[in-house]
Amino acid sequence: MPVSTFMPPDFNQKRTVPSAAWKGRWALLRLQPMLCAAMLTLSMPALAQQATLPNGANSLQETYQDWQLSCAVRENTRACAVSQDQTQENGQRLLAVEIGVGSDGAVATLLLPFGILFEPGVTPQIDDQAPLPPVRFRTCLPRGCIAVMPTDQATLDRMRTGSTLKLIVTTAANTSMTFPVSLSGLTAALDRLSAINGS
Repeated sequence: MPVSTFMPPDFNQKRTVPSAAWKGRWALLRLQPMLCAAMLTLSMPALAQQATLPNGANSLQETYQDWQLSCAVRENTRACAVSQDQTQENGQRLLAVEIGVGSDGAVATLLLPFGILFEPGVTPQIDDQAPLPPVRFRTCLPRGCIAVMPTDQATLDRMRTGSTLKLIVTTAANTSMTFPVSLSGLTAALDRLSAINGS
């Protein structure tokens, strides 16, 4: 099975747990240029036709508990997404999730660390509900590997009412590992995104 040759992060190290006061740093506008370009390409449904933001701003960043909403207007196009970033105590990024919503539905872009087997992909699970179909990795960048999860309205509604999105992967040692993603604040962030897109 193909597996990244990069050294994985120390999974035994205590991870920073998102809190209400925590602010995600992996927002759409603050990524490195190559990662930002990739995310914009993979999250095309987040693009809106109108090129305005509230109060005529060119950019916007707001935090809703464990999620951050980011918008920007560039070349007469508005791009918005909600995201969550998790880091270890040493500052190393552990994972990131970005959700873009458009007229064609929602897309969740997952950025996970190296040291994960490609073939099994990522299996999302909301709380203790039945797992969703596995999502395959699409590519790897210097910051990690990306999987794109098309999200229908039913799944998005379950995420809105859930408490934890579990991302289940298989490590290079053939062991199962679960990355928990807090869903606190996601509903408010998505409601705000919907209001901006409809304005």
